[in-house]
Amino acid sequence: MEVNDDGERLEMGSGLVPNWAELTRECLVDVLSRLSHEQRCIGPVLVCKTWMNACHDPSFNTIFDLETRFQSSPESINWWNPEFEEKVDSYLRSVVDRSQGGLTEIRTRHCTDLSLSYAAERCPKLELLWVKSCPNVTDASMMKIASNCSNLRELDLSYSYGISHESLVMFGRNCQNLKVLKRNLYPRLDPHMPIIIAPLEYLASYPKHANVEAEIIGRHMPQMKHLEFRYTTLTAKGLASVCQGCVGLEYMDLYGCISLRREEITVCTSSLKSLREINKPNFSFPMAILRMSRPGNPREGW
Repeated sequence: MEVNDDGERLEMGSGLVPNWAELTRECLVDVLSRLSHEQRCIGPVLVCKTWMNACHDPSFNTIFDLETRFQSSPESINWWNPEFEEKVDSYLRSVVDRSQGGLTEIRTRHCTDLSLSYAAERCPKLELLWVKSCPNVTDASMMKIASNCSNLRELDLSYSYGISHESLVMFGRNCQNLKVLKRNLYPRLDPHMPIIIAPLEYLASYPKHANVEAEIIGRHMPQMKHLEFRYTTLTAKGLASVCQGCVGLEYMDLYGCISLRREEITVCTSSLKSLREINKPNFSFPMAILRMSRPGNPREGW
């Protein structure tokens, strides 16, 4: 179809193209709502000014999701640079503006404190936050999220090593609806671990305070239902703190937590009557294997 900026019908062969610009905004928004965010960005938003404005309707900008795009692209060392982070930050800020405060979900990687602090100040309805592999996300923005977004129910801080246990304290105190927490780390001791594309110095900054975080979770997040703690330094002491404080846990992922023993897990989790599934460490692989080599040839990012 072809529609000019004035909404006039354009000739196509021997017929006329319907004047789609005559649709009411309500009808146009209804039609565009059947497309994904990416489909709207590569198609309708480029048709004309009317369609572009409709694509920027706040109802289309309640969810910011780049995780699907990251998963569908090959890992790249180019994601770990300031230029790429600026692109992600800019995109997130634009969606925050379009949402007019209605943003409820953020799923992304490689953003920074700048965009997350911006979202925290303008989007108090935020319910889900995934900030995976974000080396420049720190307690500074997390404190703002925890203070301003009390409706948060799901939080994924996996592989973001700039976030400390101090943020978990704030989330536990201020976000009483928080039921899902993912605090996974990159694997270090596993012969079957996937190849990691990340700077060697970042991998070397691997957090080692899992027991402290576990104690905070047990003390300040008693409502927790789903907890992921993969490849952390968690020991029986930390696991006991979680199990004693979060008695309603239904799912727990402890894969890669090599400091735990099978019998310790059994004892600590025996009191969790609602526990439906637990992903335990692999107790069979040699613990002397350490693979933290520098990534190979960089591949192009987006």
